[in-house]
Amino acid sequence: MTVRVNGRVVTPTGVIRQGCVEWHGDRITAVAEYPSVRDGHWILPGFVDMHTHGGGGHTFTTGDADQARAAAGFHLAHGTTTLLASLVSAPFPLMRAATEAYAPLVDEGVLAGIHFEGPYLSAARCGAQNPEYLRDPSTDELTELIELGRGAIRMVTLAPERDGALEAIKLLTAQRVVAAVGHTDATYDQTRAAVAAGASVGTHLFNGMRPVHHREPGPVVALLDAPGVICELVADGVHLHDGMLTFATATAGPDRAALITDAMAAAGMPDGEYELGGQAVTVADSVARLARDGAIAGSTLTMDAALRHAVNAGIPIADAARMVATTPARAIGLGDRVGALQVGLRADLVVLDDDLNVVRVLRGGSWVE
Repeated sequence: MTVRVNGRVVTPTGVIRQGCVEWHGDRITAVAEYPSVRDGHWILPGFVDMHTHGGGGHTFTTGDADQARAAAGFHLAHGTTTLLASLVSAPFPLMRAATEAYAPLVDEGVLAGIHFEGPYLSAARCGAQNPEYLRDPSTDELTELIELGRGAIRMVTLAPERDGALEAIKLLTAQRVVAAVGHTDATYDQTRAAVAAGASVGTHLFNGMRPVHHREPGPVVALLDAPGVICELVADGVHLHDGMLTFATATAGPDRAALITDAMAAAGMPDGEYELGGQAVTVADSVARLARDGAIAGSTLTMDAALRHAVNAGIPIADAARMVATTPARAIGLGDRVGALQVGLRADLVVLDDDLNVVRVLRGGSWVE
């Protein structure tokens, strides 16, 4: 049976003010004008979060499958129909255990894949990563994890200045795993070398990176300037000033700027004491910081809130929709399956009211209860 929803439809090319989306089973069958519609709700593609550590009081960072399922369910209610489970720097046995635990969830479709943010990161730019676990990239470790995951590992963030990083990037890309540059003190030239080796994502651009300097542009400028690199941005008003958010978006364009949450377990939860990668985190006024030094420790963001923040900052809704769905889907190699209201893709969409609050969520052709 073909089902339809009507409203202001946001497509990859713009907004159909009087439009409809039709689907049959789990596939979109039509996206078209529907003249009898008068305004109505906003209809956007289901959100794609390529970087999140948890939410709703649940975490991806411990390798617990029940926690992962619950965290994914929390974000689904906020419109995220596709997400990666992001871990933080950890000992190799935990990385192995998490891969084994999450691979079945990827097969089931609860998760779109696993993202290892670390442990191959810079100690100087570790942010909320646990410095005890940081180390040089190991192609032996990565090979073992990739084989163990059977396609579940989709992205690895590393610092290109560490010994062995370029070899690791080449291995990852050869195995169809996205190599991302982040938590790095790399120079401009070191970052360009990483991009030349195959790195295609900048992990939460600006945060956990050597800052821009007019005589040493560093990783930020190298990533923004690379045509094949998609830059993650955390649109919560804490990680980035709105002026920097709009500057980066204008520089890269919405086809190379992806909004992420970088959320941790406290997303959707009250202020209080939490944990991230074995480190104590205090959340006050919805801002998560390490108890030991006040470093930002992920966020309490959801993708619908990121969308609202971006639009309020001045980014047009059609561009913001690409940044929360189409661009991140393409960044992690899923652009032919999800991320846009387009015939043939999975029937994932979010219905939003005039204030861009979630009204309903459709995933795989079924409304989420």
